[in-house]
Amino acid sequence: MRTIGLIGGMSWESTVSYYQAINRNVQMRLGGLHSAKIILESVDFAPIAQMQSDSEWDKAGLVLAESAARLQSAGADCVLICTNTMHNVAEQVENAIDVPLLHIADATAHALQADHICKVGLLGTRFTMEQDFYKGRLTQQHGIEVITPSDTSRTIVHDVIYNELCLGQICNDSREQYLQIIQELAQAGAQAVILGCTEIALLVKQGDTAMPLYDTTAIHAQAAVEFALAGN
Repeated sequence: MRTIGLIGGMSWESTVSYYQAINRNVQMRLGGLHSAKIILESVDFAPIAQMQSDSEWDKAGLVLAESAARLQSAGADCVLICTNTMHNVAEQVENAIDVPLLHIADATAHALQADHICKVGLLGTRFTMEQDFYKGRLTQQHGIEVITPSDTSRTIVHDVIYNELCLGQICNDSREQYLQIIQELAQAGAQAVILGCTEIALLVKQGDTAMPLYDTTAIHAQAAVEFALAGN
């Protein structure tokens, strides 16, 4: 079994979900008392969030690149950035290591393609919904059309992530707002919706809506397990 390197803490609420999903998947695949070989580097999210807000992406990328290098030195055979937004600095992280960086957008695209989804709605932080590092990769490298909510709805989605979900707060009113926004994306022609922030699945579940949801945390964790168990 290969060793999985995780850059977590952004936020730690969703990093818990990564750890559980990876280990449960390995146990399901191998049975018995098996669990995943994981090395976790958990950063302090507060300064990272400030760098995001200040558009200091190179500075944030350096923090994550240094984390990735430490994971590789500790024996990780691959690295995952346990957040969608910080894939804005994925290239900087990749350049700091010799082992593969398993990109969350690629894993999500493969899941969408397997289900023949060609037009998808995207929820996430304002950075993920508005900048091109995520949407552009899905479209340019995988041929998937991406639509996002209105500006007002993007503000709601973003604020709930940072002011509630990253703090472990699950509010029914926010869930209802998200479900309404998901319905708006369906009316705009989306065949499915990407939960493109690793905290959103803490709030909205597939059982809440008939719209197909793609939980990027679960998808990314699955990609890590596939890599770790390849050839096992």
